[in-house]
Amino acid sequence: MRWYPVFLREVLLFQKRLFRLGYVVSIIFTPLLYLVAFGLGLGRQVSVPGSTYLDFLLPGLIAVTSMMNAYTWISTNLTVSRLHFRTLQIYLQAPVSPAAIVTGQVLAGILWGLLASSLLLVLGLLFGGQVRVNPVFILALGLNCLTFAAFGVVVGMKSRSHEDNATFSNFFILPMAFFCGTFFPLEKIPTVLQKLIWILPLTHTNVLLRHPDYSLQSLISLGILLFYGAACFLGGVWIIRNYSE
Repeated sequence: MRWYPVFLREVLLFQKRLFRLGYVVSIIFTPLLYLVAFGLGLGRQVSVPGSTYLDFLLPGLIAVTSMMNAYTWISTNLTVSRLHFRTLQIYLQAPVSPAAIVTGQVLAGILWGLLASSLLLVLGLLFGGQVRVNPVFILALGLNCLTFAAFGVVVGMKSRSHEDNATFSNFFILPMAFFCGTFFPLEKIPTVLQKLIWILPLTHTNVLLRHPDYSLQSLISLGILLFYGAACFLGGVWIIRNYSE
């Protein structure tokens, strides 16, 4: 349980920001804007085989919201605490292992990602969207949060400034948000790009949230998400273990 103080610190910071006026609205404002503009506006003119565009869009926005919040919370906080407040250095001087530090950070990122995506899910249902929530859906959402929270640890440890943090977001997070099947079916893009996009983790989250079936394809997609999550987690542990400033 040596990860618990790390996790508790993040939760206390989370609680402090949570009750600020408008902060909860700010974390889901962008995906909510997409939901209204595309799902309720443009979506009336878009046809998706087997469902309405709103029903197609909502799971994708939930996936993106969980990714963005899990990643951004950890990467930004870790960058700031490491470069300005020197919190990481305190962790390293304490009897806390690198694995415990990463575990505490990742669990906090998962909590934040699940909260934000749950809020969007409720709002989407109020707008008339339909989502099939079952254990596969919940597991996929949790693994997505784990993967990008762990990636946030890696980015937070490697960033030398806020500009570096933004660069990682622009080159990795933002392209996945737009090209991994969030706003349009993957069948609409060229085959060569499809093969590249199928490598990315958010693609498999989108597939699982839209089709949370008990099937071999779902098992493969869950395995891919677990692989990315484990790789980022171990990468974060390795970076912290070899960290020197």
